[in-house]
Amino acid sequence: MPTLRTLQEITTTLSGDEVLSRAKSFFSNRPSLYSTFLDKEGPGFASFRGQGGEELIVAVTPAEGGNGTRVTGSSYLFDMQVARFFTTIAPEGTL
Repeated sequence: MPTLRTLQEITTTLSGDEVLSRAKSFFSNRPSLYSTFLDKEGPGFASFRGQGGEELIVAVTPAEGGNGTRVTGSSYLFDMQVARFFTTIAPEGTL
């Protein structure tokens, strides 16, 4: 079972496409120790690879009730970077 550190979720007012676009920019521009490269992408997700082949996944789905986008981030090594990314897409006043 994933821990709260390895699986994180947030709901944002951004569209899923905008979230994935921002994720690709955010994770590819980190300092060298925590940088990643886009490995795979498809409708609703982007997969990145980083240090030692570590995988980082960002997935998007419509939020319940159609109000925004539910974003899930999962990684073992990059949990702090996922949390930081979430602060950039969080609705104002929610974090």
